[in-house]
Amino acid sequence: MKITYIHHSCFLAETESACLLFDYFEGEIPEIPADKPLYILASHNHHDHFSGKIFSLKGTFLLSWDIPVESVPEGQTVHFLQPYETWTDGVLSVETFRSTDEGVAFWCTVDGKQLYHAGDLNHWYWEGEDEDWNRDMTDSYHAEIAKMAGRKADVAFLPVDSRLEQWFYLGADDFMQQADADVIFPMHFWGDFSVCRRLKEHS
Repeated sequence: MKITYIHHSCFLAETESACLLFDYFEGEIPEIPADKPLYILASHNHHDHFSGKIFSLKGTFLLSWDIPVESVPEGQTVHFLQPYETWTDGVLSVETFRSTDEGVAFWCTVDGKQLYHAGDLNHWYWEGEDEDWNRDMTDSYHAEIAKMAGRKADVAFLPVDSRLEQWFYLGADDFMQQADADVIFPMHFWGDFSVCRRLKEHS
């Protein structure tokens, strides 16, 4: 499996028989092999996770339920996914979870490989935020990832947002305590690549 980081929370995952493009809104997309189907996934409607530019691509569109149908060009076929829905076409299977922000997270199975893309499903614990709000966020995130307890992904794409200051690592840490992954790709760090080193120091 080949993983290409494109920008922010956008990655291209190429497996033996398919290519998966997650949360594209800008950046250079590598050439897609002509003999492999392309699946374009968008976890929610935020501008840093979804752009109408994706409709210039040829592939299968799997979009979160909160992306307005008006964003889709006339005549374009898309599949809108609700939380806790499973979609499959015999090549790719996608299971969704509910985000603690907007939209969904994706658990994908293709060629026997498991890929988890969190979207904005994260432990958003903000310094200076109301204590009750942060407590509710903690409870909500823990309840959601408990649904993944015991699973193991080959690859997990997890938000590690430096704007959360000292709490930037909580979502990734909580995920790894409930589930597991062979490889973690940090994302949603707004160009602050130092969080990759800092996350490694927490491991």
